[in-house]
Amino acid sequence: MTAAFFGAACTNTIGAPLAAHRGVNVSRAEDRKKAREGGSDMTKFYLILGVIAVVGIGAVGYSVGSNTFGTAASEPVEVPGLDDQATLVAMAQGVKKGDEDAPFTIIEFGDYQCPGCGEFGLSVEPQIDLLLVQTGRAQFIYYDFPLTQVHPHAFLAARATRCAQDGDKYWEYHTMLFRNQSSWSVQQSAIGAFVGYAEDVGLEGDAFESCLKSDEHADVVSANMRLGYELAVPSTPTIMVQGFGQLRRLRNNSYQGIEEAMAAIEAAAAAGN
Repeated sequence: MTAAFFGAACTNTIGAPLAAHRGVNVSRAEDRKKAREGGSDMTKFYLILGVIAVVGIGAVGYSVGSNTFGTAASEPVEVPGLDDQATLVAMAQGVKKGDEDAPFTIIEFGDYQCPGCGEFGLSVEPQIDLLLVQTGRAQFIYYDFPLTQVHPHAFLAARATRCAQDGDKYWEYHTMLFRNQSSWSVQQSAIGAFVGYAEDVGLEGDAFESCLKSDEHADVVSANMRLGYELAVPSTPTIMVQGFGQLRRLRNNSYQGIEEAMAAIEAAAAAGN
């Protein structure tokens, strides 16, 4: 199965406008600096991967606390300490699938309201799971990167998947959101739809709704957004393939593109590069 991925990517318009969001404090001067630095995001990602290995993100749990007013957090929140790299990688927790000792890691920065991410999630991710994750060739990690400037429900959707994760239904809910994207994306409020999807995948509706109508997990999603910005993620989905000490960002977000990146990494490693 090597079906191509033709979905249009959603452009990251965040940059300087993120300075308006609490907890994602980015100045225009920093924007200009990143533009001058060009490809430094790949080097930075190597450094961040190293910090993740030392800190052990799976062992770190944070919460901004319960929102007693029952208001669903639908935009980034203030998260102290994200200017510190160790704190950032501890907070920015991707959701993993597969063997951590697999020779390759496939990393996605995605937005649940982005049509391109929906296409990737429904057509390419199943191939990744069947041909790479289940065979032990790769681990897959999904990082939230909601483009809140253009997708008003994306942050809430990312939080909803984390609420589903509390009930051990993350990947089922992840797929459910993409499968129904065209429906909930156009609704004025997506809360009712999100609660319904939770029940559809076997979650207890009241517990899920209580989580959703709070600020639970808003800190993690906000930290993921900051991590994506620090890595100069240009659009969603952004797919990266890491292995044998190398990292490649895909230009062609297809399963074939992933296989080609893996083959190129293996060839470079065999040649001693």
